[in-house]
Amino acid sequence: MKILLVGPASPLRGGIANFNDSLFTALENEHDVHIIGFSMQYPSFLFPGKTQYETGARHISARSRQLINTINPISWHTAASEIIKINPDCILVHYWMPFFAPALGTIIRRVKRKIKVRVIGIIHNLNPHERMPAGRLLTRYFLNTCHGFITMSSAVSQELEEAGMTGTIKMIPHPVYDIFGESVSRQFACDFLGLEPSRHYLLFFGIIRNYKGLDLLLKAMASQRLSHLDLKLLVAGEFYENEKKYLDMVQELGLQHKIMFTNNFVPREDVAHYFAVADLVALPYLSATQSGIVQVAYHFNKPVLVTDVGGLKEVVPHGKVGYVCEKDPEAIAGSIADFFDNEKSEEFIRNIKIVKKRFSWQSMVTGIEDLAEELSDTFK
Repeated sequence: MKILLVGPASPLRGGIANFNDSLFTALENEHDVHIIGFSMQYPSFLFPGKTQYETGARHISARSRQLINTINPISWHTAASEIIKINPDCILVHYWMPFFAPALGTIIRRVKRKIKVRVIGIIHNLNPHERMPAGRLLTRYFLNTCHGFITMSSAVSQELEEAGMTGTIKMIPHPVYDIFGESVSRQFACDFLGLEPSRHYLLFFGIIRNYKGLDLLLKAMASQRLSHLDLKLLVAGEFYENEKKYLDMVQELGLQHKIMFTNNFVPREDVAHYFAVADLVALPYLSATQSGIVQVAYHFNKPVLVTDVGGLKEVVPHGKVGYVCEKDPEAIAGSIADFFDNEKSEEFIRNIKIVKKRFSWQSMVTGIEDLAEELSDTFK
């Protein structure tokens, strides 16, 4: 089957690009796979980070072409023309926020006027974390181009149903990432990061935005429940919002010696170091659908703490591989204390090695193949 992926890929950075790179690799073992990506993903005035590109990253394949400029409709026509030339059997389109709906919706409409092709939306998020004017209308403009949908949590599947989508919806859990290399020793990672190996480390990983709940974690770190622990929080990621409120909170809570901020995007080759030093990975999110960070943690066999939002609890069996907490600093602190006081690490790691087997890229490939076959009846 000739498959076209539409979405960000190397050298663009971020979770969706990482996912698309991994999906390309998994699919190309059995299919003829192509990528149409972005020549410009966000205009600079809308992008809060330092750069949209990962240093040293390269295009994943000669079959990856960066054609879509999200604010240039001429590029949408160019991308559609290229897709028509490729003439795929199936198009997989990544969707995660309404900003991309005009470009993606227009491209797919133009393609469908010229060729018969199955269109599957891979819906990472249906409703954005931050409100956007006309967001629902824009989202529907894209969704109406799809014949079927892949989601990675039941929460997103339910949102699609509530939005009245009539296409087939298949839920396949987010696979474990395998693009960040092998684990390194804790001692080596501590030397690399300039950390003391004798301490305990809690890891908050990824870009810092309000919905990620870092403020909850900072308040938890100040709880008396953790005062007896020699514990340091590593915040490994770039601020995508004003960092002052977090730095002020650190001062107010007296956490100056218990927190380390990198305020930089962590390049792919350095990810292993942060997870190697981490005893526990924390995702205290205020809202979520699923998170690739959990699957990075599983790759490195690291226990996780998540809040009870979206589909996170579906992939984190509470008390077996980590914790599912309420969105409350004291509840978070209580779970962290339980983890260290009751020495849960070895037990959780053993369970992770079993649980993560069900989150494979082959399962994602098989699910896509099954959905594409089911949709083929539409074209008979």
